Amino acid sequence: MIRRYIPVDTELNDNQCTEEKVFPIVEDVESLLKSEIAKLQLSDRVSVLNQIRDMLHRVSPFQNEPVDCVRWVPFNSIVANDYNPNTVAPPEMKLLEVSISEDGYTQPIVVWEDAGKYVVVDGFHRNRVGKESLIVRGRIKGYLPVTIVNPDRIDRGDRIASTIRHNRARGKHQVQAMSDIVVELKNRNWSNERIAKNLGMDEDEILRLCQITGLAGLFADQDFSKSWDLEDAEPDFEPISDDFELEASEVFRTVNTSDPGRVFHVYTDWECYKAGLYATTKSGMSRQECEQAYCDFLSDSELFGDALSHVIVEWVNSCEQYLTNTAMNRIAWLGQAAMCYATGVPATFRGGFNLMSSEDQIRANEVALVYLNKWLLANGRDVVSMEEALSDNQSDLY
Repeated sequence: MIRRYIPVDTELNDNQCTEEKVFPIVEDVESLLKSEIAKLQLSDRVSVLNQIRDMLHRVSPFQNEPVDCVRWVPFNSIVANDYNPNTVAPPEMKLLEVSISEDGYTQPIVVWEDAGKYVVVDGFHRNRVGKESLIVRGRIKGYLPVTIVNPDRIDRGDRIASTIRHNRARGKHQVQAMSDIVVELKNRNWSNERIAKNLGMDEDEILRLCQITGLAGLFADQDFSKSWDLEDAEPDFEPISDDFELEASEVFRTVNTSDPGRVFHVYTDWECYKAGLYATTKSGMSRQECEQAYCDFLSDSELFGDALSHVIVEWVNSCEQYLTNTAMNRIAWLGQAAMCYATGVPATFRGGFNLMSSEDQIRANEVALVYLNKWLLANGRDVVSMEEALSDNQSDLY
């Protein structure tokens, strides 16, 4: 068999490759692999191979590159993060399953290692396919390929920033979820400059995302105060349009959409804001308790549906603000709104959705779609399909 290698200390020109130089150590390793490792049980074999990969990684000239070491780990040791801003509509998820079924895993799942678990930074949907597809799961024997990124950084903000960098580098992110993430980083005392640097944004984009959420505290930075200073003779931004005039108490339009069907309200008029949807804690409850409460509530179709029936009637301004936004995941917002309405648990704990079984997730989505379409019909709008309600047209397939 003709083998080729690229010497570690050699720089090659384009398309240049040399024939293999067989080192004795390579022959020794090959002999060991055939005689010893092949005899081990699957779990031991995977463990030994992972340890060998780790050793090779430590002496590799590319040890600072996470992809230099891909490990196979049990799928139940991988957990989703609770801040991923991407969504994939059902047809694309099916395509991803077909892709992995036919071509195999061509990209590892990027993770953080945390207390014996691997938290997904990038590759949430690759993770789902490996766990949920019987064909794929059987072939990879209950394991998934991972590469660990930035093991020396343990701050949640750094983890969020890493996920966003992966998503934005592909040009894929969900606007509303990005706004939520900016809110969280601001609440964690990240400066606008730090957010801009780590998420690949300019400060104007941060400002627009703050406008979407509308929390007054987000505009407290001195860097942005000039944009809202009534004493300034001239605003330092260009108004979108002067084609309409509205009284202060009426709806208004702002810079984050060109959709003529959207309706906006001042955030202080949002019922969800007043109810604490954007709070970062729940008094008397830990994060784990809040996420479990999310799971339990959304899994109870009767309780969930009852809360939704109140939300679409009583939260008039909030529903207009969010359910007229065709560029966001309206199903997710309804779930978060109903949870906050019924229990007071804020949206920051929405990761509890991932604790639900696949069947309960599907059922919860279907319940939310029923009430979304009830609201749309009651407000003279066309009903939508699940794909239209879920997708923001910016989903990341792989």
